[in-house]
Amino acid sequence: MLSYRHAFHAGNHADVLKHWVYSLVLEYFNQKDKPYWVVDTHAGAGIYRLDTAVANKTAEYLGGIARLYKTSPPDAFGSYLQAVADTHNIAGKDSYPGSPCIADHFIRAEDKLRLFELHPADAALLEQQFAHRKRQVSTQAKDGFEGIKACLPPPSKRGLVLIDPPYEVKDDYARVVSCIKEALKRFSTGTYLIWYPRLQRPEPQQMLDKLRELNTDYLHICLDVQQPSADGFGMHGSGMWVINQPWTLRQSVEPQLAWLAQTLAQDDHARAWCEGQQK
Repeated sequence: MLSYRHAFHAGNHADVLKHWVYSLVLEYFNQKDKPYWVVDTHAGAGIYRLDTAVANKTAEYLGGIARLYKTSPPDAFGSYLQAVADTHNIAGKDSYPGSPCIADHFIRAEDKLRLFELHPADAALLEQQFAHRKRQVSTQAKDGFEGIKACLPPPSKRGLVLIDPPYEVKDDYARVVSCIKEALKRFSTGTYLIWYPRLQRPEPQQMLDKLRELNTDYLHICLDVQQPSADGFGMHGSGMWVINQPWTLRQSVEPQLAWLAQTLAQDDHARAWCEGQQK
């Protein structure tokens, strides 16, 4: 159950989509002076080295962030790429930020970051990275699905939550839905970002159907980088489900999706799109 390590996948096409959208939401939160909390339920190790044997076993970053370096990305990717560049200043040019470092790039002195990671090795790395920031950044070696309960609602009544489990067990899909239902009871106005893998199995779609039944404001953003494999195995893309999304998010994302799909395409079937509702 604790075999998943994100280091194998750091900087891949799914990270590009997730961290780009995450950056846009964080950038929006900074437009108001009132402080906010960021809660990350599955934070990982914080920073990943792309020059290690682990990262290069699959070298997924070559089909992700490395492709963006070879292009001239639209302005909408500027804040995300600046967060990546800031990590280079800390850990070297062969590093890539996990979601905690993406958030840390954006939060201000008055904002708080709450990080949960259950894997003991990654939790230790996360604790080490933020040990000098304990007044602002809390790290806990704990199941984020449970830990989130103590964080909601944040004192300022402004906050965003990133839910990004490994989905290495089927129960994770159901736990996402249960977590969101409970979180909305505690903090109905919070912004929730849910990442998920696009796979040829029923659980992802079942999760999306149940999230849609919640009848919240949402924006659903999808990126397929290739045609699903003939044997049905493997991730052909990923998606982000954003609840109580900033009103500017769709207009920031949608015009860039064709470019993103073309840039990260692994075959001729790559595509990206979004759909949603705002009441």
